[in-house]
Amino acid sequence: MSDSTAGQRPGDSEDGRPELGGPAERPRRVIGTPPPAEARSLLSGALTEAAQAEEGALARRELPSDPEDMAKAKRAERVVAACFILAMLAGFGFIASYVIFHTGSVTAVQHSNLALGSTMALAFLAMGVGATIWVRHIMPDVELTEQRHPIRSEPQDREAFAETFWEGADASQFAKRPILRRTLIAATVPMAIAPIVLLRDLGPLPGTSLDHTVWRKGMRLLTYGANTPITPADFSSPGGMITVVPDGYQNDFNALAKAACIIIKFAPGQVYYTTKPYPVSGYTVENWTVDNIVCYSKICTHVGCPAALYEQTTHHILCPCHQSTFDATRGAEVIFGPATRPLPQLPMTVDAQGYLVARSDFTEPVGPSFWERGPST
Repeated sequence: MSDSTAGQRPGDSEDGRPELGGPAERPRRVIGTPPPAEARSLLSGALTEAAQAEEGALARRELPSDPEDMAKAKRAERVVAACFILAMLAGFGFIASYVIFHTGSVTAVQHSNLALGSTMALAFLAMGVGATIWVRHIMPDVELTEQRHPIRSEPQDREAFAETFWEGADASQFAKRPILRRTLIAATVPMAIAPIVLLRDLGPLPGTSLDHTVWRKGMRLLTYGANTPITPADFSSPGGMITVVPDGYQNDFNALAKAACIIIKFAPGQVYYTTKPYPVSGYTVENWTVDNIVCYSKICTHVGCPAALYEQTTHHILCPCHQSTFDATRGAEVIFGPATRPLPQLPMTVDAQGYLVARSDFTEPVGPSFWERGPST
């Protein structure tokens, strides 16, 4: 074999370019190699005059403009258009589900999640199926191989790329088949509108709303679930813990996200009290307790999980999310975990009927520390 023919593939000409009418079953375009047309040559000046004349006579498109089976492509076009229309309807269904379904209860949340998930999945599935059928059955099947080339192309190379790009756009059928173009655009419209509806939940800014809860002077403490008021005699066994909520807000989950509390009964002498009328590190405010019953916020000061576990032997309040541990006998100070400050203590007393009531709201913000980053009161 001579040097001029070494390394050639069947169907290639002597200068290494595919011959027209060769044995290849489908067009082959090697990115980085000279295209057939002399006007788009990537190796300027490298071809002999005879080769350039030959290429000028055999000039042809790099990519075919239409698929081989036009009837099959027409049928596929209808299927793709139907998929894109279905995606559009599902997208609008997602927006409608977000507006219609509310999340005031567990059942409502289930219905909302089902509607949102179903419509979103259908929208993306329909668009994916439509795009796949478009590529597989409408666009011409061409094999591309990329070779190494200099990072910066010559001006004539860039001109050749631009011409090849427009030929590819022509071959994609995007311009020739308006029904595909229009239904694809229609399918993406809901995705563009959805953020406008969804982003409304980012505002307004919380301001000072996170600095306060619904607890007010004289508001009774109700046992969570039973929603009954409590007297000190009802909670006389040391070592017990009960979750309590403010009277009138027992079904308001937004209010309970900040106002939920726990009350713990201690035996005499177990609590480290301070007589000061405000919280002191390592101590429980005695004037805010009733018969050794102490009330703390249930919202962990790390990221807001419910600190709902209590160890009677150690008097430790535990947060199950990240294992923050608080000492209930010392003003719920942090003794372990990522939390950085104690659970706030709710000032508590009894009303004329002997029921446990709040003296006031918490004297410090409850929940995670980042909640305090709004404007101060």
